[in-house]
Amino acid sequence: MFVTLACLLIAVELDDWEKAEAAHLSNIKQVTSGFVRAGEGYFAPDGKQIIFQAEEKDTGNPFYQIFVQDLESGKFRRVSPGDGKTTCSYFRPDGKKIIFASSHLDPDVKKKQDEEYKQREEDRKAGVRRNYRWDFDPHMAIFEANPDGTGMKPLTDGKGYHAEGSYSADGKQIVFCSNRDDAENFELYIMDADGKNVRKLTDAPKCYNGGPFFSPDGKRVIFRSDRKKKDHLQIYVIDADGKNEKALTDNPNGVHWGPYWYKDGKHIIYAAADHSDPKARPNYDLYWMNVETGKTTRLTYAPGADVLPVFSPDYKKLMWTSTRDGTKPAQLYIADFTPPKDE
Repeated sequence: MFVTLACLLIAVELDDWEKAEAAHLSNIKQVTSGFVRAGEGYFAPDGKQIIFQAEEKDTGNPFYQIFVQDLESGKFRRVSPGDGKTTCSYFRPDGKKIIFASSHLDPDVKKKQDEEYKQREEDRKAGVRRNYRWDFDPHMAIFEANPDGTGMKPLTDGKGYHAEGSYSADGKQIVFCSNRDDAENFELYIMDADGKNVRKLTDAPKCYNGGPFFSPDGKRVIFRSDRKKKDHLQIYVIDADGKNEKALTDNPNGVHWGPYWYKDGKHIIYAAADHSDPKARPNYDLYWMNVETGKTTRLTYAPGADVLPVFSPDYKKLMWTSTRDGTKPAQLYIADFTPPKDE
């Protein structure tokens, strides 16, 4: 059953959005601060720490770096090199290693940082607010490191975009996005945790396939793709051996992305927004889906963007990236989660 986003959008008065969210989210708390912006966070296996990307203040680098933060104390440390762009960090299931993508080996890294600051200043003077658009940096590679950032080593090689990696539940495999075979083909690949034995998972050329995560049992992979309409991401699921690929959403006027599995392997959580009006700025909210029936439930109603949701190891908490009321830069939030009931 395909999801039509227009059918999901429920009119909620501004004063009522927090009440509407209370059905499934409670004790909502902001967990990152002191950054220009922060987002895309994932829990450590013990649930006591998180790893995420954030832009530091006044460092000479306007791009994301990777940080690990203790949830109880709030103390954090940068675990990436500090130069270039980074994204898509993740803890190995045993908690002894982390992975993330970084472009710090790009010989033009400093030049690109300076150019970004210059562009931001020009935008500020012109009163321009750029729409978010991800840069598929051709120097992005996946690195493994200790949780404190030491012992870093590359897991991918060759020029190209290699990023968006995550581990299987047993920690033996990593699924990731790469254009290693063709600059215009962003496909999914699976490799052993040490970077060896790379094999192609998807076969959808001339488009983007990314944001993959193994199901809890390791048999399937959930991901996003714009294969039907450029930049209009839809959600797909595929067996880990490349068989039985299926679209879970199919709305050419909407964007559906950032899917993440629930513990039962039958439900996912993801972000979606209506893009039917080119003059309107889309507002992303979080949705819950039964992947077998296609039934969906809206979870957030905030005026700002809510994206990139993930569950804690015990699946009792939800963490996501949000601007909440739409007036502040993105930060990470955590809430107690009550799953919708299938009826």
